[in-house]
Amino acid sequence: MTILSYDSTFEGFLTAVFEIFEFKYQQPKIIKKDDSQQNIFATPIEIVTDVTKSDRVIKKLTDQLQNDGVRTLIYAFLSEKVGVEDLLFKVINYAVANKNQNVMKDFSNDAVLQVSQLTKSVGREKHRMEAFIRFELLKDGIYFAKIDPDFDVLTLIMNHFKNRYQDQKWLIYDLRRKYGVFYDLKNVEIVSLDLDLKLIDDKSSSVFSDSEIEYQKLWWEYFDHTNIKERKNTKLHLQHVPKRYWKYLIEKKIF
Repeated sequence: MTILSYDSTFEGFLTAVFEIFEFKYQQPKIIKKDDSQQNIFATPIEIVTDVTKSDRVIKKLTDQLQNDGVRTLIYAFLSEKVGVEDLLFKVINYAVANKNQNVMKDFSNDAVLQVSQLTKSVGREKHRMEAFIRFELLKDGIYFAKIDPDFDVLTLIMNHFKNRYQDQKWLIYDLRRKYGVFYDLKNVEIVSLDLDLKLIDDKSSSVFSDSEIEYQKLWWEYFDHTNIKERKNTKLHLQHVPKRYWKYLIEKKIF
């Protein structure tokens, strides 16, 4: 077995794929660099991310699998499933062995089926984040939202919010993965922050705009008064708004 470690980026993964074919590594296994210490039986080959190599792999895959096929691979990668690298490589290797067909529709292949299932799960999480994220106005005029999605979908949702909120500065921060995306009225960029979560969670703190706190209280009171308890259908409500998304909704918070 040949173990290759990469930097956790999709470009790094594709670089590893390129080198597997270039050097004809036998029984390759691709792991994240952070997981390399867990392998006590072999010293991994460290892959240095090379955008030129990853672009060549993307071009090759796009020619054969089309844009939808490449999108499927990207979505599955963002699932962060343990061992997803080897699963994706099996699909890529299967595609290389069947150059005259788009293998992404061949669900009789177990790896293709698993990748398709992961893609659907990530796609659902993406759409739910787009629907349930709520911004809060900070004193510096930036609209802030914190998220904790099951999958790494932040880069998938940023264009949605850029198109929807073009006239205001905003920041969406992934608490689990410790990075965010910031829109400055012109561009969206990926940022890393040293957040004080206690301040962010404390509505009485000095980081929030006074008008934001007042608005949230008014909205919660409106929701509470218009909610007809006799018509409450908890089962149906949970189908449309699963409980794990309630933390994003103002109407679910109690002041």
